[in-house]
Amino acid sequence: MHTIRWLILALLATGLVLGAFFLSTREAKGPLILYGNIDQRQVELSFKDAERVARVLVEEGALVEPGQVLAELETRRLNDRIHVLSCQVHEAQAALTKLENGTRPEEIAQAKAQLAASQADLDYAEKQYRRLAEILRHSQGKGARQADLDEALARRDAARAKRLVQEKALVLAEIGPRAEDLEQARALLAERKSTLREWQNRLEDAKLRSPSRAYVSRRLLEPGDMASPEKAVFSLAVLSPKWVRAYVSEPDLGRITPGMTAHVSTDSFPQEIQGRVGFIASVAEFTPKTVETTELRTSLVYEVRIYVDDAENRLRLGMPATVTFEEDTGP
Repeated sequence: MHTIRWLILALLATGLVLGAFFLSTREAKGPLILYGNIDQRQVELSFKDAERVARVLVEEGALVEPGQVLAELETRRLNDRIHVLSCQVHEAQAALTKLENGTRPEEIAQAKAQLAASQADLDYAEKQYRRLAEILRHSQGKGARQADLDEALARRDAARAKRLVQEKALVLAEIGPRAEDLEQARALLAERKSTLREWQNRLEDAKLRSPSRAYVSRRLLEPGDMASPEKAVFSLAVLSPKWVRAYVSEPDLGRITPGMTAHVSTDSFPQEIQGRVGFIASVAEFTPKTVETTELRTSLVYEVRIYVDDAENRLRLGMPATVTFEEDTGP
C-alpha cells in the first residue's frame, strides 16, 4: 500500500512539473518579433520620343505630386509639324463644306447662260450650213465651194457637241456633288484630324509628368542631353504603399495570418507605426544576409510583407525595422 501511494504521488508530481514546464515555455514564447527592412516601389521615368532635353525642373530629394511636370523636351520641330497639319485640316474642312453646301445659285445661273450661248452658236452654225447647201443646190455647184459647205457642216457638229456638254454641265450643277465625293472628303478630313491629334499627343508627351506622389531618388539627365525611351530621366520612390520585408521561420509561420495587425519601429524613430500583414510567401527560401538574428541565419524562412501607413514619411528605403505582433497566436 505504501509503495502504491508513493507511486501515485510521484506520478502527480511529475505531471505538475511537466505542466509547469509547458506553461512556462508557452509564456516564455511571448509576442512574435520579426526583423526586416523598409521597402517601396521604384519608378524609372523616361520620355516616349527621342529628342534633346530642354529643361529639368526638379532636383533630387524633391517631393513631387501626381501630374507634376518634371522635365521637358525641345518642341520646335513638333510645333512646326503641328502647324502644317492644322493647315491641312482646315483645307480638308473647307473642301468638305464646299461639297456639303452644293452648287451655288450663281453657278447654276452661269451654267444656264453657257447653255444658252452654246444653243445660239448651234443655231447660227445650222443656218450657215443650210444657206450654203441651198446655194450649192440652186447654182449647181457654182455659187459656193464644196469645201465651204464641209467647213460649215463641221462647225455645226462642233456647236451641237458643245451644246450637249453645256446641257450636261447644267444637269450636274443642279444635282450637286456625288455621294462618293462627300464620303471621300469626310474620310480625308478624319484622317488629317487623327494625324493632328497624334502629333498633339506627342507634344504633350514632351512633358514628363510624375505618375504618383513620390520623392525624386535620382536625376539622371540634364538639359542638353539626348533623351530616348531607353534612357531614364528620373528614378522616383513612391510614397505609398510602403512595407517591411521581413522573414519568419517555419515554426512561427502559423502565428501570423494575412490582415493581422503589427507594430513597426526603427532605431531612428522608436515610436511605433501600425501596420498589417499583406503578403506571406508560399515557398520557403534561405535566410537573406540582411537578417541579423543569429537563430535565423542558417534557417529556411518565408518572406512576409507588413504594409504600413507612413503619413509623416519617416521610413526610408532600406531602413532596418522591427515588427512586433500584438499577441501570440500560436498553439
